[in-house]
Amino acid sequence: MDGTLVDTEPYWMDAETDLVESHGGTWSHEQALQLVGSGLIDSAIILQRAGVTMGAQEIVDELTERVRVRLQRDGVPFRPGAKELLRGLRAQGIRTALVTMSLRRMAEDIVSLIGFDAFDVIVGGDDVERPKPFPDPYLQAADALGIDIADAVALEDSPTGLQAAVSARAVAIGVPHIVSLDGLDADAIWDSLAGRDVDDLATEFTRVRAARAEAAL
Repeated sequence: MDGTLVDTEPYWMDAETDLVESHGGTWSHEQALQLVGSGLIDSAIILQRAGVTMGAQEIVDELTERVRVRLQRDGVPFRPGAKELLRGLRAQGIRTALVTMSLRRMAEDIVSLIGFDAFDVIVGGDDVERPKPFPDPYLQAADALGIDIADAVALEDSPTGLQAAVSARAVAIGVPHIVSLDGLDADAIWDSLAGRDVDDLATEFTRVRAARAEAAL
C-alpha cells in the first residue's frame, strides 16, 4: 500500500521524526529509509532504540493515528497509474488483494477512498504473526483469494516487501519509489505503474512462468 498504491511514506517519516524528537532523540532520513516496508512492531522497536520511551504497540498506535490525521487533512496521494491499473484488473474480473504492513484499519480507510470496489482481500500488518520480509502475508492473501501463490503477481516498492513476494514464490514485480530494489531477485523492475495495464502484467506473468517451467526441467 504505502509507496505502491499511495505515496504516504513521507507522512510516516514525518510522524517518526516528530515522535523521536518529542522524546529528545534525533531521527535522520537515512534511519527513516530503513523502516520503509517493515512491519510496524519491528519499526517500533527501532524507534525505541532511538529514544522513544513508549511500548511498541503504543508507538504503532501513535504513528498510525498521526498518519491518519495527516491523510484526513491533506488527502490521499495515489501513486501514478495505480488506480488505473486496479480499475483495469477489476474490469476483467481479476481478483486482487492488498498486502500491507500498515494496520488493517488504515488500509480500510485508504481503500474506502479509491472510489470503486478495488480489492477482494485485505491483509494488514496486524493480521499476520510474521510480517514482511517473511512470505506469510502473501501466502495468507493467496489462501484468502483461493489461489496458488504461484498464480499471483505481486507489485512491491520496498525491499522488505519484495523479499516477501520473492520468498512466497509469487511473480514479483518491483516498482521502486523511495529506495532501490536492485539485487533483490525481482522477476521484473518497472520504473512506474503509469501507462501499465493488464496486458503488461499478463506478459510478465507468462514470461516468468515459462522461465520457471524451463528451469525445472
